[in-house]
Amino acid sequence: MKRNLAMLAMAAAVSTAHAAVERIQVVERVPFAPGVSFGEYGAYEKIRGIAHFALDPKAAANAAIVDLKKAPRDKQGRVLFSSEFVLLRPTAAQPTTLLYDVNNRGNIAILGQVNGRSPANNDPSTAADAGDGFLMRHGFSLLFSAWTWDVAPTVPAAGTAPRPLVFAPPVAKGAKGKVQNEFTVNAPTDIVTYAGMRGLTYEPATPNDPHAQLTERTRPDDKRKTIPRSAWRFVEPELKGGPGRVQLDGGFKPDTIYEITYVTRDPYVTGAGLAGIRDLLSYFRDHPFEGAPAPRNVLMFGISQSGRLIGRMMRDGLNVDEGGKLVFSGAYLQVPGAGGSAGFNSRFAQPTRHPSMMEEHDYPADAFPFTSMPTRDPATGKTASTLDKARDKQGNLPKLFYANTSTEFWNRGASLIATTPDGERDVAPADNVRIYGFMGAQHYVGRSNKRAPFTACVSTSDHYLPMRALILALDDWTVKGTQPPASAYPRLADGTLTTVADYRAIFPKGLGITPPEQNLREPRLNFGPRFASQGIADIVPPKHGDDFETRVPTPDADGNDKGGVRLVELQAPLGTHTGWNLRAPDTGFAWATSRFDGSFVPFARTEAERVAAGDPRPSLEARYPNRDAYVAAVRAAAERQVAAGLLLAEDVERTMKENVGLYDRILARDPADAECGYLFAQ
Repeated sequence: MKRNLAMLAMAAAVSTAHAAVERIQVVERVPFAPGVSFGEYGAYEKIRGIAHFALDPKAAANAAIVDLKKAPRDKQGRVLFSSEFVLLRPTAAQPTTLLYDVNNRGNIAILGQVNGRSPANNDPSTAADAGDGFLMRHGFSLLFSAWTWDVAPTVPAAGTAPRPLVFAPPVAKGAKGKVQNEFTVNAPTDIVTYAGMRGLTYEPATPNDPHAQLTERTRPDDKRKTIPRSAWRFVEPELKGGPGRVQLDGGFKPDTIYEITYVTRDPYVTGAGLAGIRDLLSYFRDHPFEGAPAPRNVLMFGISQSGRLIGRMMRDGLNVDEGGKLVFSGAYLQVPGAGGSAGFNSRFAQPTRHPSMMEEHDYPADAFPFTSMPTRDPATGKTASTLDKARDKQGNLPKLFYANTSTEFWNRGASLIATTPDGERDVAPADNVRIYGFMGAQHYVGRSNKRAPFTACVSTSDHYLPMRALILALDDWTVKGTQPPASAYPRLADGTLTTVADYRAIFPKGLGITPPEQNLREPRLNFGPRFASQGIADIVPPKHGDDFETRVPTPDADGNDKGGVRLVELQAPLGTHTGWNLRAPDTGFAWATSRFDGSFVPFARTEAERVAAGDPRPSLEARYPNRDAYVAAVRAAAERQVAAGLLLAEDVERTMKENVGLYDRILARDPADAECGYLFAQ
C-alpha cells in the first residue's frame, strides 16, 4: 500500500523538540510472517517508510555535526535530507518497547544474532526471516533506518533484490581535503579496490589524479616506500557506483600494506546520519503512529560498527534531542571494542573503516576518552569521560551495556573501556553502565568448518545466548528499575587482565598453536589543530604519538581466559577457546591475527592420546568419566548461568544441544584429522 502521510496538523502541534522530523511517508504496510502468531503479542506487521528531516545548523543541539553549516539550505535556512526506515511491530495496538537496531553496513544485524536468522535480501518478510521469533515473542517493536552512505553495491543472486538501508547525506559542496585509503590482498592480483571493508570511499577530485601517491610497507609502523606514479593507474569500478580500483604493473602481493593518497572534494555530512537516528527516535518516542500508541520505552542496539556508532552519538551529545530529552533510555553496545569514540562524524569520514592489529592504524576509529567515568590521559593531561555530553537537560543519562568478546581484547582495544589510558589501573564503570566480557568467544559466533585462511579452527563458543538474556535485562532495568547482572569483565586488580608478554608466558605449550606477538595497541593520532574541535584533518596520514596501552585476558592452565562472563563452554570445557587466531602464512602477515576470529583446540579424548600428543591439558576422559557426566556438567553450568541472569530458561536446551553435540563429534573424530569439519553440526 502506497500513500503519503504529510502529518501537517500534527507537525503544527508538536514542540520544537521534534522540528527535525518534517513528515513521514509510508510506502508499504504489509503483514510480517503472515499466519504466524508470536505468543501473547500475536501477529506482526511490517511498515516501510521514509522520514524527512530538516536540521537548523544554528541550533545548539546540532553544533556537533561536522560541516552541517556548509550543506545546502532551504529558504528557512534548514538542511533537508531523508532516510528510509523499516518498522516491525505487533498489529495489536498496545504500547511496547521500541528497539532500534543500528544497521551494520546497510544490513539488519539483530535478527541474525538474536533470533538466529538474517532476513533474506535484507528485507524481513516471512516466518523464516523471524528465526525463532525471540524478539517478537517478547513483544519488541523493531526499528531500522538508513544512516551511512559508504556501502558498496553488490551483485544480487539470481531472482533476488537486496534492499540495503543506505543513506544519502547532505553534501558540503566545495570543501576539499586529502584522504588516504589502505588496502591489502590475500593473493597476488593486478587490480584491486582501495576502499574499506565492503565499502565505498571518496574518489579523486581530479580523475586519474597525476599527483596521487601509492606507497607500500610491510608493517603498520614501517616507513612508507613510494611506488612510481608511472607504474600504476586508476581503473573503472567493477560495478556501477562501486569503489574505484587501481592497477599496478607487476601486480599487488600479499604481506604488503598499500596506501593510496589523493585530494578529494565535496564531503558528505556524515553526522547527519546520526542526527537522523536521534530525531527519528525522538519522533517515535512521543507520537502514536499508524494506529498504535507511542512506545512505553525506547532502546538502542548495535553490533560492532553499529555499537561504536552509539558510542559516538553519546560522545557528541547526539543522544539528546533538540528539546533536551534523551531519545533512548538504554543502549546495548555489542562487541564495540574500545567503544567507538571517532570515525563517524568528521570531514571525509568513512564509517565502514576500522583498525585491526594489521591494518588501518591511521583511521580515527577510537580516541580518548574511553571510560564512562572520568580518567586522565597522562600524555595530554586531559581528564574526560565518554558521557560528558550525553546527559539530558535534567542531568539524566541512558543506561548502558557494553559487551565484548575475547577477540576484542586482542583486536579492538576492549580493555580501554575499563582501565586508565596507560593500562596501569582499573576504572570502574559509572552507575548507569554495566560491562560484560564474553570470555573464550570471538567477534561473532563461529561458523567456519575450514581452517583456512587461519592457522587454527575457529572458536565454537556461543555468546548469542547471554545476549538474549541481557536484552531483556536492559528492558527491565529501564522500565522497572530491576537491577541487571553485575558487570563481569577481566580486571587488573584480580589478575584476570594482563600484558601480552605475560599471556604468552602463561599459555600452555604443546597445543599446536602459538599466541600472537602483540595485540592491537590503539594509537594516538594527530590530524592537526582543527580535528578535535572541527573534525577537519590537516595532516593526512596523521602523525602518531605513543600508543594507548591495551591488555588481554589472562589464560588459565587450559589456555581459557579467566574473569568475565563464564560461558557454559568455559565452565564445562571441551577444549581451549581463545580470542585470537593467526593468519595462515600463504595469505600474508603471518604475525597478525584474524580480524574477527578466535581459536578452538579440543582436549585429547583419552589420557593415552594426550600423552602421545604431548598435550599438557587433562583429557576429556579425565574430566568427564562418561557422556552422562559431561551432560550433567553442562546442565549444572547452564543452571548457574540462569541463576546469574546470563541465560534464559528457554535457552537451556539449546545450549545443552550445542555443547553435547560437540562432545559427541569430538569423540567420533579421528584425532589425526586436522580439519575442522567436526566443529558444527551439518
